[in-house]
Amino acid sequence: MELENKNIIITGASSGIGAAAARLFAREGANVILGARRQRELTVVAEEINQGDGGRAVLLCGDVSDPSYALSMVKLAEQEFGGLDGAFNNAGIVGEMTSIAAMTLENWNSVVAVNLTSAFHAAQAQIPALQRRGGGAIVFTSSFVGFSNGGMPGMSAYAASKAGMNGLVQSLAAEHASEGIRINSLLPGGTVTPAGGEGNDEVLAFISGLHPIKRMALPEEIAQAAVFMLSDRASFMTGTPMAVDGGMSVRLL
Repeated sequence: MELENKNIIITGASSGIGAAAARLFAREGANVILGARRQRELTVVAEEINQGDGGRAVLLCGDVSDPSYALSMVKLAEQEFGGLDGAFNNAGIVGEMTSIAAMTLENWNSVVAVNLTSAFHAAQAQIPALQRRGGGAIVFTSSFVGFSNGGMPGMSAYAASKAGMNGLVQSLAAEHASEGIRINSLLPGGTVTPAGGEGNDEVLAFISGLHPIKRMALPEEIAQAAVFMLSDRASFMTGTPMAVDGGMSVRLL
């Protein structure tokens, strides 16, 4: 029970890595506060948790690019469970796969708002709650794309947003380490999710072949890494971009 009695926010929790994390965190003893835009799918995940043997789940639908949403999630955690111990800020979008020359400003702004500005909103809301709790941990889902030599054609907006997130995480970690607040980023490789080619054998085969390990991750494998980062086993780890990418970052060096 790595997360026993910890109250943890999870965004992007209606499917993929976020849903897998919600179920796993609960099995590890956490009370989870679930966020996503899709009410029906999010409700299904919460009901599964509340009918299981692990922690409890509450949910709040919304858009992470809305600054009031992050505050509302924190308030829900404090009202329902008495405080906040951690967060897995996992919501994100890829956006248009196109060159900068062909990209619309609307796409650029949307990707940056959901992937990077939302991290700013989350930090502003969650860090004071962790300070009130006397410490805690935050994990942001970033990507090998935009990190080190992980450039990918057609993904400029996504890469810029994730690179910006990694910089934000490092600054936040330095600012709050002495308060017992650990802040790290998780860099998944290709993962079998609705946004990652699930159900399309041709796409899955292509993406799998890019990885030295020659397969894609299951959402549960990425969720396991998030459990570690939020648990006390990672008590001396902060400001770290941790790659769980099947060797993608090695291939691109």
